[in-house]
Amino acid sequence: MTCHEIEALRLGLMNVLGTEDRSAREHAETELEGHLDGPIEALAEADSLAEIERHLDAALVDLEAEIADADETAPEYDYLRGRLVAVRDAERAVHRLTAQGEDVLAGLGETHDLLHEAFPVDE
Repeated sequence: MTCHEIEALRLGLMNVLGTEDRSAREHAETELEGHLDGPIEALAEADSLAEIERHLDAALVDLEAEIADADETAPEYDYLRGRLVAVRDAERAVHRLTAQGEDVLAGLGETHDLLHEAFPVDE
């Protein structure tokens, strides 16, 4: 079994961060072979953190539906529930990354304003 959501998330983050690790990309692509459709495909192809958050949320909805339909006595049931925990944890990590990026952006804006206050430019 594989965790399609996590591998697709890895690919999306590689896109956003500009990661050129060919072996990591190939590994994730191999894991996803035959499963690139819907939110998983969109997540793997995401080019922004906003897209990642949106598609990861949709993938979580699909995973929750898969768990709801699963037989609780089936051997893969515990794996599915574990996968849900891992993907929710990844979702929180992406939210933190987005919030940290927004904080950096706000800080740069404040620095810019402070520089203009300290060193006014006559136009």
